[in-house]
Amino acid sequence: MTPDFILFAQHGWADNNRWMLALAQELATEATEIVAPSLNYAMTWLRMAPLIEEVDQIAMAAIEQQPTVPLRIIGHSMGGLIWLEVLTRHPEWWPRVQALVLVASPVGGADLGRIIDPLQVGLGIAADLGRDRRPLAMAIAAAINTLVLAGNTDGGSDGTITVESTKVPNAQFICLEGLSHAEMRHHPAIVDYVHQFWDGQVLSPPLMQHPLVERLRQIPGMTDAHLRDFDRAQRFLTLDDGTSLYVWRHPLGIDHVFVVDAEAALLYSGYVGWLHYEDFWQALRTLKAEQEEVL
Repeated sequence: MTPDFILFAQHGWADNNRWMLALAQELATEATEIVAPSLNYAMTWLRMAPLIEEVDQIAMAAIEQQPTVPLRIIGHSMGGLIWLEVLTRHPEWWPRVQALVLVASPVGGADLGRIIDPLQVGLGIAADLGRDRRPLAMAIAAAINTLVLAGNTDGGSDGTITVESTKVPNAQFICLEGLSHAEMRHHPAIVDYVHQFWDGQVLSPPLMQHPLVERLRQIPGMTDAHLRDFDRAQRFLTLDDGTSLYVWRHPLGIDHVFVVDAEAALLYSGYVGWLHYEDFWQALRTLKAEQEEVL
């Protein structure tokens, strides 16, 4: 029997396929072919390149055996990052992908990874998890129907990665309050949202990136942060559209920046470490000078 679709379900760092396989089984029909590889646990602590290669080879074999069957993809955490890399390698697959679901995936780079390996010199998996893959994800989400699911347990993260790091322009976005990083591997709410998404429901407008946020993300070392420290910040400048930029320095000397729109909605929070102090303040001074010229 020809499958109705191939469902690729990929687990993430320091995990096996137990929960993602269970999730896939709940999402699948009787005619669905499930491909849920269990990667070597020890290898998930080292580098991503061999993991990407393994998933690529497994996917290629499954797709070649069913050359006309549609594809659906769901990845948790690093599993979502692996699939962004695989899809970037294979744009010829994109027309066949009916849906891509990224669950708690730090697309913008995991802040913990950048803290452990700030220079990205290759300290285990940290450098790979800290890499910003948002440009890859944006391109994919512009061509493939994409849903991002994030959890929030502490006012800005799921206890492991920040909510901000999961956001992908062009994708639909849902933040689930109270769900931790691990719980999102297999939770009834995840199943419900994925089914709604697959059924064609619009769960949110596609995410759009504010030009100021996009510019801040170009500052070397900028890392998506929690929103919870905004109350300590001071306004640095206000643009002519009413968007304001706030700054705050952590007692350890870590500079934070916040973007608030004209309706007082908090759009973005990020920070840079000591290594990028000068880059950060040069960029902010340039923004301020440009705004003063406009006025």
